[in-house]
Amino acid sequence: MSEAPHGAPIKTPKQLVAAIIAGFAVPIFIIVLLAAYVDVSTRTGAGTDSLSEAAVSARIKPLAQVDIRDANAPRVYKSGEEVYKAVCSACHASGTAGAPKFTNTADWAPRIAQGFDTLLHTALTGKGAMPARGGTSPDDYSDFEVARAVAYMANNSGASFPEPAQSAAAASGAAAASGAAAATAGASDTGAAQAAAALAAMASVPQAAAPAAGTTQSADASQAGKALYQQVCQACHAAGVLNAPKFGDKDAWAARLKEPMDTVYNYALHGKGAMPAKGGSTASDADVKAAVDYMVSAAK
Repeated sequence: MSEAPHGAPIKTPKQLVAAIIAGFAVPIFIIVLLAAYVDVSTRTGAGTDSLSEAAVSARIKPLAQVDIRDANAPRVYKSGEEVYKAVCSACHASGTAGAPKFTNTADWAPRIAQGFDTLLHTALTGKGAMPARGGTSPDDYSDFEVARAVAYMANNSGASFPEPAQSAAAASGAAAASGAAAATAGASDTGAAQAAAALAAMASVPQAAAPAAGTTQSADASQAGKALYQQVCQACHAAGVLNAPKFGDKDAWAARLKEPMDTVYNYALHGKGAMPAKGGSTASDADVKAAVDYMVSAAK
């Protein structure tokens, strides 16, 4: 019994050429199909969205931000809820570091029993892991705004404290706004006249030239403070315009001097309520502090 003869599958040059082309084309075609499949499929691995617009924006955003404020603008006081959301919620929302959790009556009951004044004092001076004023400064949130936040948290956690009353210092911002509006409207009452006079005085304050490089400070700080007071500060402080503490009035200054002198200096340097930074002048920080010392010494 004879076997069938064996023959090569490629017998002609054309078949050889076709086989060679197929040997290259088929793998290339398969690779193209695989690449297309991988590109259109959903990728869920870590880092696959690293080039998305949101991810790139998050990586290149600046670390610091500048908050520009108008020192002459009347201060708008935030509500207790706004202060809570901006500052207090960082710890009180979840009860971090032993902070009484917001709306948890069991946490707040022993604290509410101590009274509102004690709660406010604790918020202003700090206690345990909580820093004074929640880590903010008087420039960020006034005592009045901190008191509003304390009342808001306590009242939502079982207390019934009344809304904190606006202090004289806090009311000065509102008085400044209403006084300026009345002055521009041409009102003739005494308050509007005082407001207009104060605004005009601040607008006409001569701008002191900046000290030249290398010059020394005045040898007599007291005289420098007195001179700046007479040139700038007395526009409001001489008559107590817009709730400014009147020069020599011990009672008016007593409330301000309950705060540390660094805080009083800070108000004079950066403004508070209706008072612009440095009284609207370009005096040096040292001269502004000297003027504060001059006014304080007259009220003791």
